[in-house]
Amino acid sequence: MVDEAQAEITVQRDSPEDVAKRQIVVYLDGQRMGEILFGESIRLPVAPGRHELAVDNTWNRKHLTLDVAPGARMRFLAKSTTGKFSWFLLGFFGAGPVYVSLDPLA
Repeated sequence: MVDEAQAEITVQRDSPEDVAKRQIVVYLDGQRMGEILFGESIRLPVAPGRHELAVDNTWNRKHLTLDVAPGARMRFLAKSTTGKFSWFLLGFFGAGPVYVSLDPLA
């Protein structure tokens, strides 16, 4: 039997702007739910109510507070990006600041 009130949050990582470096760790309500590499996604079943969704690429972290309605299907895009100077550091040293973002999808 399927619970009609159950909601779902999906975090995907497939933006062409993503530098495809580092894993992104996904947290829900402070609990580590898994990690995604470029091209992957994670689906999280949730109860309706207020939740905190966070992503962390070991360089920085972003979080959103969500009010999830019964039966909602919420989708988000996580990506790791760099600034212009960061590309130089990545190319020269193989490491540098990579920023993470978390944006809702329509």
